[in-house]
Amino acid sequence: MKREDLTEKLLDIKREKGWTWKYIQEEIGGISPILITAACMGQMKLPKAQAAKAAALFGLTQAEERMLNEAPYRGSIPQMPPTDPLIYRFYELVMVYGTTWKELIQEDFGDGIMSAIDFNMTMEREPNNKGDRVKMSLSGKFLPYKYYGNEEGVPEYGFKEG
Repeated sequence: MKREDLTEKLLDIKREKGWTWKYIQEEIGGISPILITAACMGQMKLPKAQAAKAAALFGLTQAEERMLNEAPYRGSIPQMPPTDPLIYRFYELVMVYGTTWKELIQEDFGDGIMSAIDFNMTMEREPNNKGDRVKMSLSGKFLPYKYYGNEEGVPEYGFKEG
C-alpha cells in the first residue's frame, strides 16, 4: 500500500462515518489538531501513541498503523518548487499544509476560498533564546463559490449548510 492509498482510506472512512476533523482530532489528541489533520492527509507523521489511537479509531491494520508513524514524502503539490530559499519555505508551507488548510477552512465555512486580496497579514520578531523567530498572522476574507444557475432550494453561495 502507498501512503496516498492510506490517505484515501482515511478520507473514505471519515466520509462514511460523517466524522469531522475536530472529532478525529479530539479522539487522537496529544499533539496539535492541525498536525493530526496533516498526518491524516499524508503530510506529517503521527507519534506512535497517536498512530495507535488513529489505528483503533479507523480500524487500521498494524502495517497501516506503522505507516502513520513513518515520515512521509511531503508535498501535495506536484510542481517544481521555487529556488529562492525564503520563498521556498512559504511554498513548502503550502505543500505540507495546503490540503489540511483547505479541509479545515471548507469544513468550517463551506465551499469557497480564503481571499488573498481582502487579506490581512502581520509579521513580528519574536525573541527566543534558541534564536529569534518570525511570527506571522494571516487573515483572509472567506469567499464562497457562487452556485450559478441554481434552482429553488439550492443555495446561491457555498456557505456552510446547516
